[in-house]
Amino acid sequence: MDFSLSPEIIALRDKTREFIAEQIIPLENDARASHHGPSEELRRELVGRAKAVGLLTPHASKDMGGLGLSHIAKAAVFEEAGYSWLGPTALNIHAPDEGNIHLMEEVATHEQKERWLRPQVAGQTRSCFAMTEPSPGAGADPSMLMTTAVRDGNDYLINGVKWFITGADGADYIIIMARMEDGSATMFLSDMDRPGITLERNMDALDACFTGGHGVLRFENLRVPASDVLGEIGKGFRYAQVRLAPARLTHCMRWLGQARRAHDIALNYVSRRQAFGKPLAEHEGVGFMLADNDIDLQTARLHIWHTAWLLDKGEKGNYESSRAKVVCSEAEWRVVDRCVQMLGGQGVTGESPVMRIFTDMRAFRVYDGPSEVHRWSMARKLVHAAGKTSN
Repeated sequence: MDFSLSPEIIALRDKTREFIAEQIIPLENDARASHHGPSEELRRELVGRAKAVGLLTPHASKDMGGLGLSHIAKAAVFEEAGYSWLGPTALNIHAPDEGNIHLMEEVATHEQKERWLRPQVAGQTRSCFAMTEPSPGAGADPSMLMTTAVRDGNDYLINGVKWFITGADGADYIIIMARMEDGSATMFLSDMDRPGITLERNMDALDACFTGGHGVLRFENLRVPASDVLGEIGKGFRYAQVRLAPARLTHCMRWLGQARRAHDIALNYVSRRQAFGKPLAEHEGVGFMLADNDIDLQTARLHIWHTAWLLDKGEKGNYESSRAKVVCSEAEWRVVDRCVQMLGGQGVTGESPVMRIFTDMRAFRVYDGPSEVHRWSMARKLVHAAGKTSN
């Protein structure tokens, strides 16, 4: 693997870095953001700024209006966008839209792309992805899916409850995972204003960086035409893997930017702040934390780049994306946690952006599969591979 970036990727990375610093970070304390994320008005302003400089939805294909970035290029650009918690929203690469855009490009029909995807790539609309359910429904184990889809003439009737649905409030369309009568799973597309979809409530959450927050949705005889099935009937779990492997990795990319931001803030602080006759950074305990931060940041970046490289080669990268998700979510969390410690009182108050980064990032070790599930999945594959070797 060649770890050097092309001149084109470097130029795009630097352009993104400058854009975030000059146009996005100054808006971080804008009153149009709430505990449930940036308002639609603020989102549209952010998107407009990114569009004006040619950075909007860069991961989408050129045919759809994006820049058609490779996975390696995404790694460089998404990290820079993630340096601000508003950056992914501005570039239209935030979750769940980023993963949904990728899925729609891979699976949707031409008509579905023109109806739902093209306006989304243009930053005009948002989407959500509904799979997780309250107990005893699907969570980390998608096979426990309880939401049902039953054929009714040329339509399907969908019934069930979903929760932790990121971006549900204000989304224009939704991708719904539902169980068929034969036990298989299928994905369905629907406009959010159709009768039969109810946003019951928005959930309180540690993070506040996702437009629309996290909602609870109820489907009661939601009628979806057969033409709005996403992909083929019964292949929902297969399509989920199409979406999840790259989406796990882009989470790692974006949060790496936030971790690096926290480290930069802490490094600047401990280099200036005096205690016991010298700067904090010259005390061994603080110096060790700085070094450990650098180790964790570089380790996370290398896992991201390696997995991105594999995906660019056309490999599935499911195992490697699980490994990267565990490594990055835990390493980046350790970085931010150390930064809180180094900042002391400033780290646990709004006097510094680090407190906000800390609360936003904690959920990363849970969503898109908790670390324990990814470790369990990796272990099964390791044991299976060892068994094949011994035979």
